[in-house]
Amino acid sequence: HLVESGGGLVQPGGSLRLSCAASGFPLDSYAIGWFRQVPGRERQAFSCISRSEDRVWYSESVKGRFSVSRDDAKNTGYLKMNSVNPENRAVYYCALGLTGGVGATGYDYWGRGTQVTVSS
Repeated sequence: HLVESGGGLVQPGGSLRLSCAASGFPLDSYAIGWFRQVPGRERQAFSCISRSEDRVWYSESVKGRFSVSRDDAKNTGYLKMNSVNPENRAVYYCALGLTGGVGATGYDYWGRGTQVTVSS
């Protein structure tokens, strides 16, 4: 299964690193997608990284502030969030997929999410 961790309370302008740990299957077979959801809105993709790390995508809203990486030896993906703002408050999900991409349909396995709250 897939487990996100590292969420919590962070001050505006601060940083946070989320982890996405896979167990039961090899991470290196999958692309990793990162999504977030706020109440009343659909889950939205904001980043993804291909299996070989040769393709990485960020939405305009996070480009330059967030970065994704993966450590296949540890079976874990990472999301580093810098310069967070109140609009980044959401439940953050990671997902694994053979196809990957910017849409949810490209992913086969989902974590349960981790809450990120941005507040002073």
